[in-house]
Amino acid sequence: MDGNGRWAKARRLPRVAGHRRGVQAAREVVRAAGDLGLEVLTLYAFSSENWRRPAEEISDLMGLLRRFIVDDIDELADAGVRLRVIGDYQAFQPDVVRLIDGAIARTASNGKTTLVIALNYGSHNELARGARLLAERVQRGEMAPSEITAETLSEALYTADLPPVDLLIRTSGERRLSNFLLWQTAYAELLFVDTLWPDFGKVELAAALQDFGRRERRFGGL
Repeated sequence: MDGNGRWAKARRLPRVAGHRRGVQAAREVVRAAGDLGLEVLTLYAFSSENWRRPAEEISDLMGLLRRFIVDDIDELADAGVRLRVIGDYQAFQPDVVRLIDGAIARTASNGKTTLVIALNYGSHNELARGARLLAERVQRGEMAPSEITAETLSEALYTADLPPVDLLIRTSGERRLSNFLLWQTAYAELLFVDTLWPDFGKVELAAALQDFGRRERRFGGL
C-alpha cells in the first residue's frame, strides 16, 4: 500500500495525514474485497524495514493501527471477515499486541473473507525463520534433511494455511516487490498501478481483477 507520503506532500499536508487517508482506503478495499468475492486479501501495513523511519512517524503508525483495530473490529466481525496477522508483531508495544491478539481471537471462526495484515513483516526474515524451524526439527530427530522440500518449507512459513498469491498489486507507480511474500508470489500475476494508495478503492480493485481475468496463466505448462 504505497504512496501515502506522496499523497500528503502533493497536498502540502503532514505525512500522517497521508497515512490516515491510507487507513480509509484500506477500509474501502476490505469492504470491496467481500463484495467482489475475494477469499483472501493481504495488506502490507508495516515492514520490518519501516523501523528505519523517524520515531514520530512510527508512533503515528502505531496509533493508527490501534484505532483501526478498535474502530473496525465490530464491522469486520459482523461482515464475516477472519483476521490474520503475519510477521513478528510481538515486537510491538504490549497494548498493541493485546489488541491484535484479541481481534484475531474474536474473528477466528469467520469464513467469508480472510484479511491478512503483514505487520513487522519481511520475506527474507520469514524464509530464514522457516529454515530455522526445519533445522530444529532435524536436530530433534523429527525429520531427516532429505525430507526438506518446497512443501515442508511452505508449511514452516507464516502463510502455511493460506493459498499461494494469485495477484499482487503495488500502488504508486513503484515497480518492485520490496521484500513482500517472495516465496508465495512465485507464480503470481504482478500489477503495478500509478494510483497512490489513498486514492485506491473499490473501482480500482475491480479494474485490477478485470485485468487479472484477462491474463493466461500456464504455471510453466503449455
